[in-house]
Order: sequence, then C-alpha cells, then structure tokens
Amino acid sequence: MADFGAGELDAFRAEVKAWLEANYPAELRDPKVASDPEAVWGGRAFAGSSDPQAVWMRAMAQKGWTAPTWPTEYGGGGLTPQQARVLDQELAAGRYRAPLASFGVWMLGPVLLEYGDEAQKKEYLPKIINGEIRWCQGYSEPGAGSDLASLQTRSEDKGDHWMINGQKVWTSYANKADWCFCLVRTDTTKKHEGISFVLIDMASPGVETRPIQLISGESPFCETFFTDLKLPKEALVGKVNGGWEIAKRLLQYERQNISGGFGGGGGAGGAAGDLGNIAKTYAGVDATGRVADRDLRQRVTQNKMNFQALGQTIARTAAEARASNGPSAATSIIKYAAASFAQERSELMVEAMGHQGLGWDGEGYEPGELLAVRGWLRSKGNSIEGGTSEININVVSKRVLGLPDPK
Repeated sequence: MADFGAGELDAFRAEVKAWLEANYPAELRDPKVASDPEAVWGGRAFAGSSDPQAVWMRAMAQKGWTAPTWPTEYGGGGLTPQQARVLDQELAAGRYRAPLASFGVWMLGPVLLEYGDEAQKKEYLPKIINGEIRWCQGYSEPGAGSDLASLQTRSEDKGDHWMINGQKVWTSYANKADWCFCLVRTDTTKKHEGISFVLIDMASPGVETRPIQLISGESPFCETFFTDLKLPKEALVGKVNGGWEIAKRLLQYERQNISGGFGGGGGAGGAAGDLGNIAKTYAGVDATGRVADRDLRQRVTQNKMNFQALGQTIARTAAEARASNGPSAATSIIKYAAASFAQERSELMVEAMGHQGLGWDGEGYEPGELLAVRGWLRSKGNSIEGGTSEININVVSKRVLGLPDPK
C-alpha cells in the first residue's frame, strides 16, 4: 500500500464523507427508533436482521471498513494507515455509530493474519469482517489468571480429532458467542511450551456456559465448561505447543483495544457524559461559571487532561503499530494508565453527584445517576481485564525498561 499525498487524502476524505452520509441508516439518527443493543456485536443471532444497526454493519462490511486496513483478498478495506485515520476522523466527526464491536476484529483477526494458515484466513477473516461470527476469548481459568501459563484445560490428540476437557472463567459474553478462541494444554510436561491455540464452535456438543452475576448487577462474564469436546484437527492455529507465542501477541492487541475504548474518557467508567458538566450540575458553580469546589475542580481538570493526553498517545501508538508489525509492549503502559484514569473518573463522578450517585434503585434517582454507581462498581474490573495492573507493570519493567527478573 503506497502512502497518499495531501491532495489524494483530501479526495479520499471527500469520498468517505459522501459515502457515509449516503449510506448511514436514518433510523440510527432518531433516538425514538429502537435498535437492539446486541446488534453491534453481530453473529448468528443477527444474520439477515433488519435492525438498523445490523444494516449499518453490513453496509460498512461490504466496503471492508469494519476492518479497514486488512487485505482486500479477505474482504478487508485495504486502506493505508493514513486512509484509515481519515475514516476514523470522519466517523467521529459525523457522530456515526460504530458498525461492529468484535473480538474477532480487535484480537483474533490480527493474529490469524500473522499465524493462521491460508485456509484459516479464507474461512474466518471474511466472516469476522462481515460480522457473521461473534467471538469470545477462552484464556483465564480458576487456577490460571495472572499466571495464565498454569492453565489446565486439556487437549488430547485422538488421531483424527482433538478431545478437550476443562474449564474457563471470566469468559466475556461466552453465553452469547458463536465461537471461542481458546488456550489449551497439549503437553503436561512443560508449562509455556505445552500450550496450543484452538478455535471452538460454541454450538458444539460438550460446551456449557454459566453467566457470573457481578456486584454491578450485570453478567457479562461466564464460566465455560468443555466436556469431551471433539475438535477437528484444523481447529489448531499455528503449531502444536506453539500457542503461548500467539497468546502473548493477542494480549497486546487486547490491551491496545481496551485502552482505545478509554481514549476519549466519555464512557470510561460511570455514566456517559462530560465529567466537567456533571460536576457543575451537581456541585454547583462559582461566579465565573467554574465548578465551585476548588479541590474537585482541580481533580476533574487533571482527569480530563489525562484522558486528552491518553487519547493522543493511543492515536500515535496505533499509527505506529499499523506502520510496523503490530503493537509493542508499550501497550502495557497505556493499559495501566487507561485503567487508572477510568477508575479515577468513575470515582470523581460519584463524588460529584454526592448521595445521588450512590443510589441503586427507586424513584428518587435519574437513569444517569443509577448508571454512575453501577459504572463505578464495574470500573474495578478495569485493572484486571486484559492483564492486571500488576502484570502490566511487570511487562513494562522487563520489556520496556529492560530490568532483570527479581531473583
């Protein structure tokens, strides 16, 4: 892909803007029109759906713009990093909804491009781009969270197939997913070198999921059980016992994606909306129109500045990743900072709302106030998902700063 000059980028921007305006479903502009919140995830449940979000997803997928920089031979947009940034800018400027939320786009697809064989790329990448498969991630286990390489889910070679037995936990949306990319143990005599990476159809006999009720009242995570699950040999990605390398690579993409979700700060923890305006509404303003409480005002301002700097850093590192060979260990720095800023934001929101930010139910609370306390509780997971803050600090110390392992 050749770099584009300024004139060519301007022409491409005009083309993108015109296409978005012509193809964005009008229903998505109308807040009175109902759209299933699950539609953005795509998958089998929304195959052929007339939901406006599903229509929008299919239109963008046809252009390859759900995965704009992926090769056109697999259905991607084939855009240069500069063109992809233009597309992102126009989507943001026009306040268009994201066409597709997908672990396949964010995590699995990039590692399939790097480690998958040609048959796997042709089979799965177009379906990821088109939103035909909703994916989940089978990594953590009851005894293997931060020490992921201690996983025990067993995969036995039965000659013409693999036999899987074991349990995963904290599997996001496993009860709604169509497929799972999963780490399994294929060699019990080695730790890191005994792990393989496989793809599992969640509709297969032997798969069971159980949602986990969280303190926030939501259940996005599941326990996932595999009992005598048969997998075809072609379900293996990469080499037998070569899954740890793929797992580490995928975690870099995951951390990059989680951090990107926090980049703007608008929905990072607590209810959506501008933290400064929320503080003014609940804490009041002084004669100059600023938040009356000086200490709260300073902390809100610092948090907003942190998110502004974070967003710029994420944009820069994402551009560097597209121009090179994917994300680096620096994603651990960004993930650590993003989790910290998001938790701080949700705490400031609850603090600014006072007792109105601590309600759980009842007529005395607005919907945004109820979302604030649930978001505050949910934000505690920000420092766990995608690698705990402690693990990310260890990654930074070893792979960014070059410090030796403690003896």
